[in-house]
Amino acid sequence: MPEGPLVRKFHHLVSPFVGQQVVKTGGSSKKLNPTSFQSLWLQDTQVHGKKLFLRFDPDEETVSLRNSPLSEPLRKGEQKNKARHHQEASDPSSRSLGGDSAVPSGDDGLQCLRGDTPAGGAERWLQVSFGLFGSIWVNEFSRAKKANKRGDWRDPIPRCFWHHPVLVLHFSGSGFLAFYNCQMAWRFSSPVVSPTSDILSEKFHRGQALEALGRELPVCYTLLDQRYFSGLGNIIKNEALFRARIHPLSPGSLLGLPRLEALVDHVVAFSADWLQGKFQGTQQHTQIYQKEQCPGGHQVVKESLGPPGGFQRLTWWCPQCQPRLSADEPKQVQPS
Repeated sequence: MPEGPLVRKFHHLVSPFVGQQVVKTGGSSKKLNPTSFQSLWLQDTQVHGKKLFLRFDPDEETVSLRNSPLSEPLRKGEQKNKARHHQEASDPSSRSLGGDSAVPSGDDGLQCLRGDTPAGGAERWLQVSFGLFGSIWVNEFSRAKKANKRGDWRDPIPRCFWHHPVLVLHFSGSGFLAFYNCQMAWRFSSPVVSPTSDILSEKFHRGQALEALGRELPVCYTLLDQRYFSGLGNIIKNEALFRARIHPLSPGSLLGLPRLEALVDHVVAFSADWLQGKFQGTQQHTQIYQKEQCPGGHQVVKESLGPPGGFQRLTWWCPQCQPRLSADEPKQVQPS
């Protein structure tokens, strides 16, 4: 999935739409009804690590329950309740032994309970998690970069990729946003985030990160732990380890503080450079990720690494530039 720098670029693209109203919707999400965004106002955006949060508020005229996005299913529920009460009045034996339910029955009740659509007047935040090729496009749709297997140059349309919902929002300012390959969910309270773990936040806590890296676990496992390095993904992991000349499977407890500090420095520096390049429209240069040789001309090793029973990620490293430490090596080894 996109890493912290790219998600922050998405946040930058969405921010100009804050203060505008959704006037038209599209997309084919089966889990999130695109029409539920109709007439809502985008009021705020936040970013944390690999997640984007968008706050939508209703228009004052739609705060009432009758005009809320749930009004239609509720009206259907009211009609069912009236029909049921009429039947009970004419036939007392038809009453449920459990009494009247406070939640509409049938599919309408399930829709209310799922929370796919926020209740009228409630604070609502849309949490956006991006898939492997997730992206946001502004005022245009994704265009074909090459011909398909049949030789057709057909543009991809906003639809579900790997069953991940896609959403299109047209705003009152005449622009629109198209979300590709995203997982979306409503939150009914402000997102609780910890900027101290975000590698691109000014409040990133180096001490907390160093403490996590200093454990006996291989450092390549800890780097991908979003509790300590939110926004850090596979590219940053590979590049930071190579620049710090650290083998991916080296236990942090064997590295010593100077090398761990150097590793954190490279994580922050590479991420910041990547983000700067995104804003400038330049390609981020990688030294080891997806390379066959390192800058020194050595053969690169590629292997899937991850904790036992956990997710395995492709990892590139140079055995000569990143030698693996043994338990009897001194911890005070300085980075080269």
